[in-house]
Amino acid sequence: MSLTFYLDKGASLDAEAPCLTLDEASLTYREVVDLSYAVARALRRSGVAPGEKVGILSANHPRSFACVFGISRAGAVWCPINPRNAAGENADLLDLFDCTTVVYQPAFEALMAQIAPRLPKVTTLVRLGDGDELAVGFDDWLAGAANDPPVEAAPPEDVAALVGTGGTTGRPKGVMLTGRNLETMTAIVLMRYPFEGRPRYLALAPLTHAAGVLCFPILALGGEVVIMDHPDVGHFLELIEQHRITHTFLPPTLIYMVLGHESLERVDLSSLQCFWYGAAPISTDRLAEALERIGPMAQLFGQSEAPMMISTLSPAEHRTPDGAVATARLSSAGRPSPLVTVAVLDDHGHPVPSGQRGEICVRGSLVMAGYYRNPEATAEVSAHGWHHTGDIGYLDGDGFLFIVDRAKDMIITGGFNVYSAEVEQALMAHPAIRDCAVIGLPDEKWGERVSAVVQLEPGAELDVAQLISFVKGRIGSVKAPKEIVVWADLPRSTVGKILKADIRSTLTQ
Repeated sequence: MSLTFYLDKGASLDAEAPCLTLDEASLTYREVVDLSYAVARALRRSGVAPGEKVGILSANHPRSFACVFGISRAGAVWCPINPRNAAGENADLLDLFDCTTVVYQPAFEALMAQIAPRLPKVTTLVRLGDGDELAVGFDDWLAGAANDPPVEAAPPEDVAALVGTGGTTGRPKGVMLTGRNLETMTAIVLMRYPFEGRPRYLALAPLTHAAGVLCFPILALGGEVVIMDHPDVGHFLELIEQHRITHTFLPPTLIYMVLGHESLERVDLSSLQCFWYGAAPISTDRLAEALERIGPMAQLFGQSEAPMMISTLSPAEHRTPDGAVATARLSSAGRPSPLVTVAVLDDHGHPVPSGQRGEICVRGSLVMAGYYRNPEATAEVSAHGWHHTGDIGYLDGDGFLFIVDRAKDMIITGGFNVYSAEVEQALMAHPAIRDCAVIGLPDEKWGERVSAVVQLEPGAELDVAQLISFVKGRIGSVKAPKEIVVWADLPRSTVGKILKADIRSTLTQ
């Protein structure tokens, strides 16, 4: 299924309805469909054949997101590039993906000028504005192909998108996502989460990542995507009230900022049907607070290689039948999705009993086609006929999936296995802590010592000894940090994941 299906389906429901909105301006479904055809013709005129790679380097914007559907119509492969990445990383990604065309926003002209000389495979640069010495202007590019015949092509081998892995554990790889992968993801969204009436989705998180692919089920229902082009938590809350937003997505770090924002109690959030969270572990204490102060929360667990929906926890599952918060479930990642098979395997690829920990592995049409031009990494992650997520977890007796750590983040201290996520949950239960990260550092006595870096709530003060005692009271002395340091902020990736490698490097200097 081409990505254009979702747009065209929405247009068939009401072509004059608002499709993509930024500030006070909206593009209707008809306008976005017309723009997608124009982009497809311009790509073909530029020499882009089906299967070739087209990069989009842009912040959240209606025209740049509309280009996604033009790329798909031309049978080309969408390569989302996050402009908040370092210049070198973006140059590496565009080169790794073999992009021949890049569409970019004028705001990132300096970035594009810096990396363009490192992209010998790129033959066409398109500026989403007027042209200059570096690139052709967007309108001129479209006009040059205005009289060409319509273009509608299928990508070879069904590859719809190439996305970079998070880059938190080393050099990024290119994940090949097929139309079937994204169709499966969209089907799971529509199965597992509430949609009443015409949805209105607020996109604050980057459209290059989870926030972008969540647009596809919204468009298939003829919904409106309200786009924010820069992060602003106060404006985010205002837009929910102004547009009567029904669905949105944020990573936990931004949810914590929403909970701490002074206007939270003043805005009307009653239109919300589904506030998705994911991309990183969330504090169960903050999640319980969000359920009471924000509204219906909904978890999703996935990764670039199996997008978004390995397991889900719907708004209803956050509560018990009598309406109380289902506290025991809040630390879970929900149940495996209907179209996905999940198993917890030992090191030899054998399933472990319920409640026992092992690596979370996945099968099904949600799983990527492989890493682009990297058969060795593809074979490694596909051992024993399963996709290996790299996450350690277990399934309980009711079928709920619990993630306890990344395999590479497990700490072995004094002969005991300590899962950093469990220590982080204990730290986050303290009212002074806004966010934290736990790592293992070399130690002559313990082998590794449990070490924590914490970020405080604004205005909070901390007694480190008291915090260590607090954690010991919750999870015991073996798992409690031997040392805690306070930082003003934690290093994060462009999608909000804490960069533990950077923390480890700083603490071991």
